[in-house]
Amino acid sequence: MPWIAYIAHFIAAAFLANGIPHFVNGVSGRPFRTPFANPSSPTVNVIWGWANFLIAFLLFANIGPLYIGTPGDTIFAAAGVLVTGILLARFFEGSAR
Repeated sequence: MPWIAYIAHFIAAAFLANGIPHFVNGVSGRPFRTPFANPSSPTVNVIWGWANFLIAFLLFANIGPLYIGTPGDTIFAAAGVLVTGILLARFFEGSAR
């Protein structure tokens, strides 16, 4: 697989990880920070989370198929989720206080 596909899988996994907290907070009816406001309404969060999921899907589907279980794909997708999760935890840590 070309190296660009691994980078796309990393970025797609980052979008997937970013979409989860927005979507979960939105469907739970809680306001949560988005790039548009701090905090944004639950509806905006559902839409923002969905947009992140859509971008992740398009990257996974159109830039080389994702084969979970093969070393390269698994490592890059897992690293994208882990790095983004750590960055989001640090970023949102200040707004939780």
